[in-house]
Amino acid sequence: MSVFDPSSAAAEATAAILADTLHGTARGVVVDSPPGAGKSTLVVRAALELAAAGRPLMVVAQTNAQVDDLVLRLAEKQPELEVGRLHSSDSDPYDRALDGLERVRKSAKAADLAGLPVVVSTAAKWAHVKNVEPWAHAIVDEAYQMRSDALLAVAGLFERALFVGDPGQLDPFSVVGAEQWAGLSYDPSASAVSTLLAHNPELPQHRLPVSWRLPASAAPLVSDAFYPYTPFRSGTGPGDRRLSFGAPSDGSAQDRVLDEAAESGWGLLELPARHTPRTDPEAVRAVALVVRRLLDRGGAAVSERAEEPVPLTAGRIAVGTAHRDQAAAVRAALAELGVSGVTVDTANRLQGREYDVTVVLHPLSGRPDATAFHLETGRLCVLASRHRHACVVVCRAGVTDLLDEHPSTEPVQLGVTVKFPDGWEANHAVLSHLAEHRVRWTP
Repeated sequence: MSVFDPSSAAAEATAAILADTLHGTARGVVVDSPPGAGKSTLVVRAALELAAAGRPLMVVAQTNAQVDDLVLRLAEKQPELEVGRLHSSDSDPYDRALDGLERVRKSAKAADLAGLPVVVSTAAKWAHVKNVEPWAHAIVDEAYQMRSDALLAVAGLFERALFVGDPGQLDPFSVVGAEQWAGLSYDPSASAVSTLLAHNPELPQHRLPVSWRLPASAAPLVSDAFYPYTPFRSGTGPGDRRLSFGAPSDGSAQDRVLDEAAESGWGLLELPARHTPRTDPEAVRAVALVVRRLLDRGGAAVSERAEEPVPLTAGRIAVGTAHRDQAAAVRAALAELGVSGVTVDTANRLQGREYDVTVVLHPLSGRPDATAFHLETGRLCVLASRHRHACVVVCRAGVTDLLDEHPSTEPVQLGVTVKFPDGWEANHAVLSHLAEHRVRWTP
């Protein structure tokens, strides 16, 4: 039996993707990527190879932060490459770090950037570009988070495209209801990739097979629960990463769950079952106390990146929630405990980001019902896949019963591809695994 070599598997997949992109005849190439598989690295490498081949390239990202990050990475990899940053006319339209890069040209007008090898901007900005010579190639980053109407708005700007994204993340966001288009081939709220493949099923499809972020303790669960048809492996093996504490446990529930998470990669701090307000004060305080003890105990992380233990600082810890008011409540609770520098945000805003340890307030904790919002598979997937070492989930007991008592009441839409796994299945899979790492806490 051959031993799985993550580096070889990733390199082989990347070579096939670049071959189709640079030498294939299809108008589009689709790449599915699990969390932490190196989407941005692939985008940057593909951009550099297309530029080296003399093919004018436009890059489409979904947010200004993603655009600025790609420009910085391109400049870092190839400082001599001329890159255009097409931005809005707002007062603060881009990261000022770009001002220090000599070869990066910035403008609110596409015409000013004509002729540059690479031009990068958001989908929203590209949609306003008119009357220009089409680019030979485009790369669409985070393509599963792009709505199909946004793709339609920019499709006339390029001849061929590479679409890279994570199918397990949150669906595209829409501020208006789209039920009237459900099941139709031109549903504007559907993701760019699903609509693209519905009309062009023959396009080459690839997947990145290795997550370099998720440890060996997390990849099997995340893969099985959220990517059953596109499984992936961790780039590291058991024991390659270790989390330890300088101070011993004080016997409290928060210390015990941290010890469990350091040992196994997962920890469930379970509060008594109860229906609560969304900003459940006891659960919020429990999250804050876990973070406080994480810092007080002097955590240190060993990984393939460094042989010596690296101190676990506040900047390498994140707290994930479902709602903004929950995040605000956690920030206030952390401030009361004298904690600063820890990222606290919703799943939507944590997408694409990476930390050593995450503490998650479960979306269904304390709820009397299981709504479509709280059951969205991508939300739990994002929250459970941001960490390199360990994830602690804070949740009230009774969620499995809640799931069983609230079967789906969403109307079945004809012609709509059923998303699999659904929220019930994914939640049950995650909770079943977390039950093995449960620490009960009575406030």
